[in-house]
Amino acid sequence: MSVASKSRLVYLSGKMVPEGEAKISIFDSAVMLGDCVTESTRTFAHQPFRLTDHIDRLYRSLKITRIDVGHSRKELTQITRDVLDANMHALNAADDCWIVHNISRGLLKHGPSPAQQNTATVMIFTDHMDLRGWAKYYTDGCHAVTSMSRAVPAQSLDARIKNRSRLAYTMADTEARLVDPDAQCVLLDIHGNIAENKGGNLCVVTDGELRTPTTENSLAGISRQTVLELSGDLGIPVRESRLQMYDLYTADEVFFTSTPYCIMPATRFNGLPVSDGKVGPVTKQLLDAWSKRVGVDIVSQAQRQIDRQ
Repeated sequence: MSVASKSRLVYLSGKMVPEGEAKISIFDSAVMLGDCVTESTRTFAHQPFRLTDHIDRLYRSLKITRIDVGHSRKELTQITRDVLDANMHALNAADDCWIVHNISRGLLKHGPSPAQQNTATVMIFTDHMDLRGWAKYYTDGCHAVTSMSRAVPAQSLDARIKNRSRLAYTMADTEARLVDPDAQCVLLDIHGNIAENKGGNLCVVTDGELRTPTTENSLAGISRQTVLELSGDLGIPVRESRLQMYDLYTADEVFFTSTPYCIMPATRFNGLPVSDGKVGPVTKQLLDAWSKRVGVDIVSQAQRQIDRQ
């Protein structure tokens, strides 16, 4: 039985409460303004992957948004581990889970400045890592489609601030699915450069070199960083640069990176095959290296969930 099918314990602003009692006010800034920073970590073999990196990025977002979480990094890390331990009994041996942090500015203060600091609302919970929706992409690849909407410019909201204001990403995803109901969206910035996916980064492989957009217009993804590190270990040349649609059309391989699926190959881009339309060797090599690093066969774990279904 998964975490999702048993009552979980959720950390909510100083208390561990059953999920059915985990409620926040409709006047919380997360609800009223979408004023909330976030992190999503996953486990491998029930161990958090790069939790310190996620916590560090969370605190960078908190600093820039001027939200006082009321805990040190060490304290919040321990609370996070306590939440995971409290819910571990409900997790299947073969499965893993999300660890999600949502931290808002707290109850909205009506007046001249809604951004005045109140007592932060701190929400930490786990959720079953359901990989069934991504499982087929490891072998078949997905269809990457550019959305009509552009990424929010970094001059307005820097993509490196991981936040819960997801409307722009949701609209882009919805637009891509007008072309293909099963599409994975690719956002461009206002200059026509490749930015990111609704929840991840993009990479291409061309002439044996791995290329990925810089973080001037995309999230500094932890999964992206993992891919760059693995590429270095494998001797694959890496370049961070501006990419345009041309670079995806003509690439030998294209893939997305994100916390749940790690690496998601794309074998079509805007209706055209990427190279021969098959998952490429570098993508497979990186997936294999990631699996060895964490001691979990990433592809098999997702496919087993399909088999159990």
